[in-house]
Order: sequence, then C-alpha cells, then structure tokens
Amino acid sequence: MAIEVGAKAPDFTLNDYNRQPVSLADYRDKKNVLVVFYPFAFSGICTGELCGVRDSIDTFSNDKVEIIGVSVDTTFSLKVWSAQEGYTFPLLSDFWPHGEVAKAFGVFNEAAGMANRGTFLIDTEGVVRFAEVNEPGEARDQEAWKKAIAAL
Repeated sequence: MAIEVGAKAPDFTLNDYNRQPVSLADYRDKKNVLVVFYPFAFSGICTGELCGVRDSIDTFSNDKVEIIGVSVDTTFSLKVWSAQEGYTFPLLSDFWPHGEVAKAFGVFNEAAGMANRGTFLIDTEGVVRFAEVNEPGEARDQEAWKKAIAAL
C-alpha cells in the first residue's frame, strides 16, 4: 500500500546519474520535493512523462520545489537517457538493494521487478501533501501535479 497524504515520507539516499548521493533530507526546510517513480528509462510512457517535465521545468524545479525521478535502472542507463533527452533534473537509481525506496513508498511492483508510477509531493517538513499511484501502462496527468504544487 502506498504512503498517503498526511504521512511522513520515508527518508532515502540514492545515487543520481553522476553517481552522487542525493537524500530527501537534503531538501528538508529548504524546498518541497515532487518524487516521481517510473518503471524504466527508455520506455515510451516514461520518456513522454519526463519529457513533459523537461518542457515545463520551471514549474517543477524552482526556488519552491524540486523534482526527483526514481527508477530501478542503473546509474549508467540513467546518465545516457538523461543526456539523450536533455533532462536537467535529478534521476536517481533505486537499483540496489533492488527497489528498496519504491518499496518504502509502497509502489514497488514485485511481479515485474519495477516501480509503479507513483507521484508524491513532499513538503519542507517531510509530510506528503499529494500522492497518486498509476499502474503500468497508465500515464499520469501532470496537471494534477501542477495544481498540488500551486496549492502549497
């Protein structure tokens, strides 16, 4: 079961595509964080969603909020995908232990070995203010993300 609005978000530290550690706690008392779990780099829906983020980056990465993508891909795959698509926001690898952060958020798909499409807006105090989970093959509506960010 995914974590719900009002719950404290589990803290985590994962490596980004440059193999640098990024922690949710790094943003505490500084910025709200939109954590976007997605199944796999280079897949159609995931690429479309993250290109949508790239094309509206000022909404998702500014002085008020930061967006972080999380998948079970390796840092190497994420680096190539990020360069290919021009992503300028952090993409974190939940590769090993496999899917542990996705499990902590309740969005790991055991049968497929990947994260479902979970989206969580976490405020500066670490509290979840928006949560949604979409199944594989089900794209998300980023307008809901924008509304949640605007409501902070």
